[in-house]
Amino acid sequence: MKQAEPTAAGLGLRSCHICGLLSRSDESAGATHCPRCRTQIHSRKPNSVSHCWALIIAAYILYLPANLLPIMETGSLFTYREDTIMSGVVHLWKTGFWGISTIVFIASIMVPLFKLIALTLLLISVQCRSTWWPMQRAKLYRLVELVGRWSMLDIYVVTLLAGLVQLRSLATVKAGAGAIAFGAVVVLTMFAAMKFDPRLIWDPLRKENIL
Repeated sequence: MKQAEPTAAGLGLRSCHICGLLSRSDESAGATHCPRCRTQIHSRKPNSVSHCWALIIAAYILYLPANLLPIMETGSLFTYREDTIMSGVVHLWKTGFWGISTIVFIASIMVPLFKLIALTLLLISVQCRSTWWPMQRAKLYRLVELVGRWSMLDIYVVTLLAGLVQLRSLATVKAGAGAIAFGAVVVLTMFAAMKFDPRLIWDPLRKENIL
């Protein structure tokens, strides 16, 4: 039988999350601190799962108003229009901007939903101490981190349009209430991904079983 490879945790080594220094610590003696920057160090992020769940649940709650409330309000002397994310996608599609419509749909609807579902799956698997496809789950977490930055596309568009259109005295563009909820969803999912500790994926496979 192949002997398990030693790990830093198994050797009593901890990495400082501030300066990155790897040092030996004895957690049985109480709180330990990095010898270089004096930051308290832990083998795993404290309360990672509970904090991540709190952020994810809040993001799920705000996801509905983010998609149902107007994200952009445009007005002129003759017209006034309110658009949600989806109505904006439909309007772009009908006016012939198929490429932009597709990009906005993927970045502003599919990506936030994908992040919520992916993080939920990761949290459930960690809490169940699942050994199911650990490499694939680790890659899924890296993908969540990678695509997170593209979730703010609608906010960027509204900001740019507001800046450009306000230069003309007869038209106005401003962010609607949905933009606040949408921005909150993006920020919450970003913090949730930061709070999640991907090392928990591998712990059930290790003899140390540190959680």
